[in-house]
Amino acid sequence: MKEWETLDAVERYPARVSGVWVFRNTRVPVAALFENLRDGATVEEFLEWFPGVERSQVEAVLNYELKMLAATVYR
Repeated sequence: MKEWETLDAVERYPARVSGVWVFRNTRVPVAALFENLRDGATVEEFLEWFPGVERSQVEAVLNYELKMLAATVYR
């Protein structure tokens, strides 16, 4: 189970953007990052397309996911 609550880079409120996880202080869903990367976009392009999102937020999300993957592999 992901514990996104531990990340300062993201937030979720039931009444905003249907309650999905978004980058803090934006309405940009975290899923948009992964969808864009899956479709071949670079982090630079994502940041250009979503100017409210900060590089540090993207890095925090990606680093968190790497940590979760590593924890799953070594269990």
